[in-house]
Amino acid sequence: MAEEILSKRVPFVQVSLLVLYSLPAIVAMAAPFAALVGILMAIGRMNTDNEILLIRLSGLSYATLFLPLILIGILISLISFFANDVLLPAGTLEFGKLYRKLLFSTPAIELESNSVKRFKDAILITGDVFERSIDKLLILDRTSNGERRFILAEKATLENDPNLELSLKLKNAFIHTSTENTRMNFDYALSGELRYALLQSDIMQAISSPGPREMASRDVAKEIQIKALDLKKNSTIRIQRAYKAAADLEMILRNGPNSSEWNKKQSSLDLLKRERFSSYEILNDRTLRVYKLEYYKKFSIPFGALSFVFLATPLGLFAKKSGQSVGFALGLIIAVLYWALLIGGQTLGVRLGYSPFWAMWLPNIIVIFFGLVLTIWRFKR
Repeated sequence: MAEEILSKRVPFVQVSLLVLYSLPAIVAMAAPFAALVGILMAIGRMNTDNEILLIRLSGLSYATLFLPLILIGILISLISFFANDVLLPAGTLEFGKLYRKLLFSTPAIELESNSVKRFKDAILITGDVFERSIDKLLILDRTSNGERRFILAEKATLENDPNLELSLKLKNAFIHTSTENTRMNFDYALSGELRYALLQSDIMQAISSPGPREMASRDVAKEIQIKALDLKKNSTIRIQRAYKAAADLEMILRNGPNSSEWNKKQSSLDLLKRERFSSYEILNDRTLRVYKLEYYKKFSIPFGALSFVFLATPLGLFAKKSGQSVGFALGLIIAVLYWALLIGGQTLGVRLGYSPFWAMWLPNIIVIFFGLVLTIWRFKR
């Protein structure tokens, strides 16, 4: 990100601030896995250097080793949670403010080589970008009349305009316009030179508000409550419509084929099925599931550092040679497996409606379970 923005001649200090505001997300995600690898390497090194044996020969129990590691795990979990729940929302807010400020002074930062940029009513697909020049540009948008339009230009140049965020001079442009319903009714034009502009309001609206991942846990909880109430209200309306359709269908069936309403039997049945299905779909809203998953993830990932203590400590005690190297390799393997479980749970939660709590906390539970099993096995040995 810094490289792309610096290439657009944005001041170094402002680029550094953008990087700084992006760091909380990295700290929140990296801290638990750093704890895992660090504990594995430390315990592995102590075991291969016979320091664990010395501790045992001194009459000290394994609790002497576990207690400080658990305290370190709790500390790292709290730091990770603080970074995710406090610093990340604040950093996202400041990042958005600074980025919007940079857009006013340097609109070229929105242009990248071979990329897709979405704005309010337009999509820009760029070819190679060099400074303020674009080689091959495709624009998909809608006209003021709601017609679909695409513009293909051989070359585009970014111009300075105090009233516009992006003002592009297009060369050798082809314009195709068609209506929504009648695709065969279209207009096209060729232009040697064409000016295309995006207003500041369009670009500002394109910079989306923070999602659940960038919000504090209490704010996500409030959004979940609001969305759940709205969905329940809409579902109740659908259920009431289904009851009415069922009552109408019952009345038609009671009156029999001789009734004038008999020909409406199938339409009433279809309406009943549709409203019942809609009420079910509303209660299983995808957006609500995403918010719930992100809410539980805000706790499960940071406190993964504590769960990793229970697994990393007994694993490190099994190392006989090259404890640090073995610990590092094991740490990477476990991190990949843990992340795969987390992504798998999130996918099941979004697509299949799997419990958000279990989807996010099951990897930690599995880690603690195997850790306790290995600990008991190690103590018995």
